Amino acid sequence: MPFTGLKIGKHQFFYEIEDAFFSAFEYSLVKNGACNVVLNLEKQETMLILDFHIKGNIFLSCDKCLANYPQTIETKDRLIAKFSYEDLGNSTDEVVILSKNESEIDISVFIYEMLNLAVPYVSICAKPGEMETCDKEMLAKIIALSTGKKEEFDTKNSSWDILKNIKNN
Repeated sequence: MPFTGLKIGKHQFFYEIEDAFFSAFEYSLVKNGACNVVLNLEKQETMLILDFHIKGNIFLSCDKCLANYPQTIETKDRLIAKFSYEDLGNSTDEVVILSKNESEIDISVFIYEMLNLAVPYVSICAKPGEMETCDKEMLAKIIALSTGKKEEFDTKNSSWDILKNIKNN
């Protein structure tokens, strides 16, 4: 986002985040979604104050049944960009140091981090206490495996006999 042509004061920008944005980040928890970003930027003599408000839907994989489902998110955060003649290298999560020669700031990484931090720790497509929206076939398999029903193995296979002998010794 270029900031050199902006006058000192407050400015507002709007961005739409779509699937192409998420595909630019290889290891993102979120692979697709549609979100709106409202950026309130206050330009001062020595710094930029960027207030982000992101709202929309992202698609996640359910931790319970592995189905994809939409998750509504809303998050706010602030980023401060300070101008400096020297490269101080003191950037933190909330403060970024910009040299006086820079004319723009890349906010895409900050938006990406905000979206990934908005992902719930446990992603479940069903509402609490309900299992109706989860994939019933997958849940049935999970329940069958967790109740102790073991798959029958071919006992005629010689490799299983060798393993049985090891256990007996």
